[in-house]
Amino acid sequence: MGLKAGVAKRDIANRKPLFLVGYPHVERISEGIHDPLWATALYLNDGERAVLSIAVDILFVHHRTARECREAIAQRTGLSAAQILISATHTHSGPVTAGILSWREDPMVPAADPEYMALFREGIIAAGVAAAAAAEPAELATTTAFSEGVGGNRLAADGVRDPRVGVVLVRRTADHRPLALQMVYSMHPTVLHEDSRLVSSDFPHFTRQAIAAALPAVEVLYHTGPCGNLSPRYHVRAQTFAEAERLGSLLGRQVLEAVGRLCPRDFRQDVTVAGAVRRVQLPPRRFCSVAEAESELHEAVSTYERLKREGAPHGPLRTAECTVFGAEERVVLARAQEAGETAAILREYNPVEVQVLKAGDAWLAGWPGECFVEYALRLKEAVPGAFVVSLANGELQGYIPTPQATGYEARLSFFEPAAGERLVTATAELVGQMATAPSGRG
Repeated sequence: MGLKAGVAKRDIANRKPLFLVGYPHVERISEGIHDPLWATALYLNDGERAVLSIAVDILFVHHRTARECREAIAQRTGLSAAQILISATHTHSGPVTAGILSWREDPMVPAADPEYMALFREGIIAAGVAAAAAAEPAELATTTAFSEGVGGNRLAADGVRDPRVGVVLVRRTADHRPLALQMVYSMHPTVLHEDSRLVSSDFPHFTRQAIAAALPAVEVLYHTGPCGNLSPRYHVRAQTFAEAERLGSLLGRQVLEAVGRLCPRDFRQDVTVAGAVRRVQLPPRRFCSVAEAESELHEAVSTYERLKREGAPHGPLRTAECTVFGAEERVVLARAQEAGETAAILREYNPVEVQVLKAGDAWLAGWPGECFVEYALRLKEAVPGAFVVSLANGELQGYIPTPQATGYEARLSFFEPAAGERLVTATAELVGQMATAPSGRG
């Protein structure tokens, strides 16, 4: 029968002024829209099985919201939830959509607006259903782009990062015109900071714009890969839209260079698709005492104030400032632990869901939460053709850091670092099961 593909998107930007979430202690109410927030969906059907991936321009999609949307789409398309992946691009310039315990004592962060949440859910569902309805004969190719200069490790200028960008390009069979480009890049979209009052997807907007300019009518699904310790922090020249355009356009050109190397024989119609999930129990973490957390906060503030006095450059200074934010939130979590609240959250979140979508030779692995990039690199070594999507089908109230991690991210983890290894192992095993199933199906 051959491959069929459909793509659709819906604008999920807020229609009224709302708080823009992503930076603490700032009353940041939107004053307009710089670029729409999109829920963009790609549907692939090989004649027997189908998969649907949706990239959403928002900081977090709460796991309950993701479940509601996946179930609603499944009812209207005949897919199962295991075949539907919803990821957040993690922009820090969109509305609140999830309650995070560590934010509780920040008086600036409001609860999610009910009216916006209805629009948000409806947009995701509508995009997914429309993509399935728009399916037409298609062909698919996968490739890898390499990105330099957009960002790196945000904890150390020479720290580990992942320059590889996973790319899946889908074309119409009838005229070979590009239909959709699905990409996965591991980098925090945080060029814009708390002084920006405009709704935006940050630099991914300009990446999509650059790709669409070269490939007219193509829709770009931008997934953010594991980037808990990655950002443009050591690469930005300013925190402006002009800088977001410089970096985003650079990434777009790098993706286009890889696409330009594809040959006609790289595109196939006889690809198989499949989707599967596995529930994984992650090792919970116990936070320190309130007294210890308060002591850490005092030390973090002292370090930050010293660096300011010494005129430290932007990168180290911002890292120290974020460490203060993390220490403040660690106090909140330590108090919540004493009250039994963290145990209740762990019961709700654990076990977590790992998902794999197969599309030809590509394995799109979906992990919830904000993992450090080292875990994605390990999976890529273990599974050729793997692209790892972060914040897939939910968040985890924080990070999955490495054992050596310190600072902001390490303070905001509900799980032990061994959780990252469990995600890698479970995903590799799930891929192995899917690869050996009849016709590679899960």
